[in-house]
Amino acid sequence: MTKWVIDEIAARFDEAAETGRRLPPVRVQGYFNVWPAFAHNEWEGFVDKNHVYKPLPPIPQAIDRMLETMHWVQWLEVEQRHLVWMRAKHYEWHKIAKRFGCCTKTAQRRWQRALQIVVDHLNDAPMSICVRNFLLEFAL
Repeated sequence: MTKWVIDEIAARFDEAAETGRRLPPVRVQGYFNVWPAFAHNEWEGFVDKNHVYKPLPPIPQAIDRMLETMHWVQWLEVEQRHLVWMRAKHYEWHKIAKRFGCCTKTAQRRWQRALQIVVDHLNDAPMSICVRNFLLEFAL
C-alpha cells in the first residue's frame, strides 16, 4: 500500500471542489418542459454574446472520489474544514487569512496542519478499514 502525502491530499480536495461545482443543480421534482428539443442553425448560435457555458457533468468515478474526500473532512475541526475547502476552491491566501483573522503565513501553516491530520489518518489505517467504517456509520 502506498503512503499518502500532503500534495496528493491537496489535489484530491481540489478535485472534489471541482467535481462539486460541476454537479447539476438540485431542482424541484415534478416540473418538466414539454417543448421539443430543436436544432439551431449555425448562424443562430452567434446571436447570444452573453451565453453562459455550463461545464460537463462529472464522471461517476470523480463523484466517488469526492464522496470519499468528504468523509476525510470529518476528521477535522470545523475551522479546519472551512480552511481546507476555501483553499480547494482557490481562494487567495490573503482572503483566507482575513476570514480567519490571521496573517497569510499562519493560514498556510494551519492549512498544512489540517492536511497533515488527514494524511496521518489515512496512513495509519488501511483504506479498506476506513471505507468499511464509513459504511457502518450509515448502516446504524
